Amino acid sequence: MAAQRIKEYRPTEDEEYMNERQLEFFRVQLVTRRAELVASIAGFSKNLKETNIRKPDPVDQSSNHTDMSRDLQTRHRQQKLIRDIDYALERIADREYGYCEVSGEEIGLRRLLARPVATMSVDVQEKFERKASGHQRFAVTSCVI
Repeated sequence: MAAQRIKEYRPTEDEEYMNERQLEFFRVQLVTRRAELVASIAGFSKNLKETNIRKPDPVDQSSNHTDMSRDLQTRHRQQKLIRDIDYALERIADREYGYCEVSGEEIGLRRLLARPVATMSVDVQEKFERKASGHQRFAVTSCVI
């Protein structure tokens, strides 16, 4: 019954930020998503064991290799997301969830609803990404010279 109420509940800006109900809402969302990812990875592993990678035709073999590479990249992203979810669940347990790791300000419900594993506010994330992209351009430019 409590799980059903959480599924019907939607956090609003009118409430106290990161109250018990909001924390439980995000916890349930994260746990559910984690279980889906674990099941997907397990299914992939089972399919991988059953797949015949070696094909007599070089084109088929190349196509299989490309598909396998794409699938492995997807699994890698899923594993990273599981780590991010685990970290978000730790932050919920520590009552730090919903607050920027860098500035301490509220991340905001809209951002958390869109990306429940967010650890930085939009402003801090944008600054971080601009700084990172600036370093990448410098690194690429310095390699080209």
